[in-house]
Amino acid sequence: MGFPATDRGGSLEVQRYYGEMLARYWLSVQAGCLASHSTLSINAQASRGGDRSSRLFFCEMTVIFGISPRQGRQMSECSMTNNNFTSLGSSHPPVVEILNAPGSWVEPPNIRRGGESGVLRVELEGQTFYKKQQVGHVYRSLLHPFGYPTVAREAKALRAAASLGVATPSLLHAEIRKQGGEWHAVMVTAALDGFLSLEDYYAHNFDKSLGSRRHHEILEAYGRELARLNVGRWQHGCLYLKHVFVDFSEACVKVALLDLEKARKRLTAKQAGRHDLRQVKRRSGWSAEEWEAFCRGYRYAFGQTADLLA
Repeated sequence: MGFPATDRGGSLEVQRYYGEMLARYWLSVQAGCLASHSTLSINAQASRGGDRSSRLFFCEMTVIFGISPRQGRQMSECSMTNNNFTSLGSSHPPVVEILNAPGSWVEPPNIRRGGESGVLRVELEGQTFYKKQQVGHVYRSLLHPFGYPTVAREAKALRAAASLGVATPSLLHAEIRKQGGEWHAVMVTAALDGFLSLEDYYAHNFDKSLGSRRHHEILEAYGRELARLNVGRWQHGCLYLKHVFVDFSEACVKVALLDLEKARKRLTAKQAGRHDLRQVKRRSGWSAEEWEAFCRGYRYAFGQTADLLA
């Protein structure tokens, strides 16, 4: 039985340990020591010298595995909760409270890919979170020819981007399960406080009111951020202006990339860069000078060979 793709990631030690614990659990079920519908909770907050099912890693998280018989086959359920909120700059309510809190739809749920997917904005204790909920919303690949939740792919891409130093919304929780023969998935991210999408930036004419120099600095910062993702061989794949967020409140511009649902890892950095650069150029509507400002930032992080990609 393979380890669910939604929760791969982190250090090799973390991956090996989770795999080991899942294997032990599977053997216990087969030996009759545990019921097949039970779950094993692995809490990585304890010290290394504590219980055998608890160890301290570079980050704190709770992973729950469950195995249950469905139509004569063994199915798995896996969820991951990141309990280390120190990197987010403030304390947050428990994820379970965010999951149970009511919210408002950011936009009407999409009905596509054979299912439904929507995002709720949740306000809790003066903070904002985004909860993506999916039912039957899957992608297909050689690894998953019968479909797998797109939340799994997005969560994996968010963790990969973070490891590359690319700014994205903080991933707090990701969970997938199969219920009644249909995939259900949920993902929770923290809001990007102080950021504005490039789409809204242009809608408010900030490119004109702030001047071309500041506008070019923002485009350079965008280029650098995207290049960091591509250098790691990751392709964003959905680079609309509404998926690029900027914070220009300070001298140093910050850029974050959103909606990595279509992101995937390519064989080479050039493949990832070529696809994303052509997409940016096609959808941006920038002038020659503005495109050059973006490329300046991209070349800084990717290298001079970036000129051959667009």
